[in-house]
Amino acid sequence: MPVKNRFAELHTDITAWRRDLHEHPEILFETHRTSATVAEKLRAFGCDEVVEGIGRTGVVGVIKGNATSSGKVIGLRADMDALPIHEQTGLDYASKTPNAMHACGHDGHTAMLLGAAQYLAETRNFDGTVVVIFQPAEEGGGGGREMCKDGMMERWGIQEVYGMHNWPGIPAGQFGIRPGPFFAATDLLEIEVEGLGGHAAKPHETIDTGVVTAHIITALQTIVSRNADPVGNIVVSITSIESSSKAFNVIPQRVNLLGTVRTLSNDLRDLAEKRVTEICEGIAATFGATAKVKYVRNYPVMVNHDEQTEFAADVARGISGQCDEAPLVMGGEDFAFMLEERPGAYILVGNGDTAMVHHPMYNFNDDIIPAGCSWWAGIAEQRMPIG
Repeated sequence: MPVKNRFAELHTDITAWRRDLHEHPEILFETHRTSATVAEKLRAFGCDEVVEGIGRTGVVGVIKGNATSSGKVIGLRADMDALPIHEQTGLDYASKTPNAMHACGHDGHTAMLLGAAQYLAETRNFDGTVVVIFQPAEEGGGGGREMCKDGMMERWGIQEVYGMHNWPGIPAGQFGIRPGPFFAATDLLEIEVEGLGGHAAKPHETIDTGVVTAHIITALQTIVSRNADPVGNIVVSITSIESSSKAFNVIPQRVNLLGTVRTLSNDLRDLAEKRVTEICEGIAATFGATAKVKYVRNYPVMVNHDEQTEFAADVARGISGQCDEAPLVMGGEDFAFMLEERPGAYILVGNGDTAMVHHPMYNFNDDIIPAGCSWWAGIAEQRMPIG
């Protein structure tokens, strides 16, 4: 199954939808304009049911095939939210909202799934039901979790679920996927170090939170180098350091740290949480200070299911001629919540030689739209063939 001719015909329209979304980015659950646009188009396409407000601002569309005797129900998911980044591309359709930008290509994902929905509603060449899922708040808000909590899977009887993400560095329109753990669990750290502040010229009269903090930051890296199995995959990063003083001559009473831990297995996740707490509290106590650790388990490991992964790869090979093994990704992806609820798979489609996602110069490659739309349509038609 090569790229479908219908998507070549729709390419200009889908590109226009994508660029309109790009001009009007919305962050986390505040996807009100985007969600309304999606719902309006799904109704115009003739979807059998369109429901807004799932997972706060998510949208679900239902498309029944020309036959439904199989009883199969397949979910196809795209994310809709943008990032709090100030765009620097200089494009004619660049973001009109300061400090908000579609720097991860969710505008492209949404537009491609809309294109697939239009085609599937026109043709209905499948035996079963397609549920198109448009999700808010992938970028840290857990919108996938919230849609699942709203009972989306049970309400529409979804049996399998599939997702897609563009990926710079993979040739445009090519695909990559892997079974099992794919994207990392993304946990959050908040560490408060409390010492005894005082004059910087009299450090002996203080408990220097700067020294304590430096030792903590260094020692946390021993989780990776000395606690975790060397063949495992784990990242520990401290990303923010803020003290209670901004003066040159004051040793601060308090230092607050923010950070993240990324792991690809539950065992490593448990180890990291245990060791982060032990290291912070232990080092602080050594210097006479205290450390309070808040370890928040955020997105789980995203795990592709074996059977659905091989099927998704077969569909991709039919479009582009090949589907390579994708690398492990230490970034997070809240499609993980949907894959915990139902079997399914998540695939990467190449964005070509562009800036990486989450960069102010990134832009979704509109040339890949027909390939992405064809993959989603192929999932529905080949997983639920008529006859």
